[in-house]
Amino acid sequence: MNHESLLQGKKAVYFTLGCKLNFAETSTIARQLEEVGVRKVRKGEVADICIVNTCSVTEVADHKCRQAIHKLVRQHPGAVVVVTGCYAQLKPVEVAAIEGVTLVLSQSEKGKIVEYLTKCSSAPAPSTLTPQPSPPFVPSCSCGDRTRYFLKVQDGCNYFCTYCTIPFARGRSRNGSIDSLVAQARQAATDGGKEIVITGVNIGDFGRTTGESFLDLLRALDQVEGIERYRISSIEPNLLTDEVLQFCADSRAFMPHFHIPLQSGSDAVLKLMHRRYDTAFFYNKVSRVRAIMPDAFIGVDVIVGTRGETAELFDEAERFIQSLPVSQLHVFSYSERPGTAALRIPHVVRPEEKHERSQRLLAISGEKLTAFYNQYAGTTRPVLLEHSRTAGLYSGFTDNYIKVEYRGEGIDNQILSLKLCGWNEEHTALRTLPPASPLYGGE
Repeated sequence: MNHESLLQGKKAVYFTLGCKLNFAETSTIARQLEEVGVRKVRKGEVADICIVNTCSVTEVADHKCRQAIHKLVRQHPGAVVVVTGCYAQLKPVEVAAIEGVTLVLSQSEKGKIVEYLTKCSSAPAPSTLTPQPSPPFVPSCSCGDRTRYFLKVQDGCNYFCTYCTIPFARGRSRNGSIDSLVAQARQAATDGGKEIVITGVNIGDFGRTTGESFLDLLRALDQVEGIERYRISSIEPNLLTDEVLQFCADSRAFMPHFHIPLQSGSDAVLKLMHRRYDTAFFYNKVSRVRAIMPDAFIGVDVIVGTRGETAELFDEAERFIQSLPVSQLHVFSYSERPGTAALRIPHVVRPEEKHERSQRLLAISGEKLTAFYNQYAGTTRPVLLEHSRTAGLYSGFTDNYIKVEYRGEGIDNQILSLKLCGWNEEHTALRTLPPASPLYGGE
């Protein structure tokens, strides 16, 4: 008997927390289950299978994961509940103890979810799997809609920053081959995708498994016909080389859009974090992006309230961040993670101080984002329009990641040349004027 047939006709619900990489992997899991006859649950139905892909970047993330599991168990009584992801990897015993959880899968077992579910269908029982010390690279390309795809090119990290659990949760750096990734990009184009976001944990470190380079990967992807846009989700400043920058500037399809983690604007704190650059290096890197790609959107990650960040050091960091020619900040409050080296650093920042510091940086971020958007009001830029949630009202992003709104009919998944106007009522996007014709074909 084909054990996979035991899954035929089952209904599944998927819940993902955390990064874009997690969402890409959940999409791959859903596709694997669909291939053996499992369909997504419809509104009002009770699922037979619940898949929870977790995050553990902060204690708040852990709490949200537990809440999600409890809610799914209540909403889908009797379902097989499978928990995977970083929280499951780091705290498998804690997750397995949650009432209703059937299976806890390590990161290396994500790709075998059909195999484990068929066994579970025969004899469901709670279990905790021991993670492999050197898990293989598990490919993933999400396709939540036909407009934007997320292509996982790399996993794991060798950096071991003092505050971070990712090397423990996802293992060492590893990657797929360029040939296999190009094949996935071609399939995305065949399926109607226009844009691919390149994802991973430390994507600039690409090539450790295969002896290839990140620049080689970009060159190969740029040649895939049908994909009109690529975005690099996040890349370490020390790995964003001049060669990569210049290639993106000269390429056919790589957008002027970079997300670069800073984490702190204080050299003393960066040293405590074991980051691989200082503020002078970071400033020069951002300035180099601006020189080569003047219109680029530059997003920056910052953590506030890490151990050792005194009030004086935060003030120093704030002044540095204010000076950066960037477009937006992504601000995170530091959270104690068991087993990390940061726990040995003296000076703990009180929660109310973390909140106050976050608010100060978020205010700076709002000012920078508004200034960046205002700079392009009145200009015309290419926009990839996405599916409309409201009849006749479409949203989309310019090449340099400005969110816009467009009123029209039947033009989703097309790239149009649109004139950017003032802000919408919610101050979340720029309004646009109609185009003369599409820049690239749609459907």
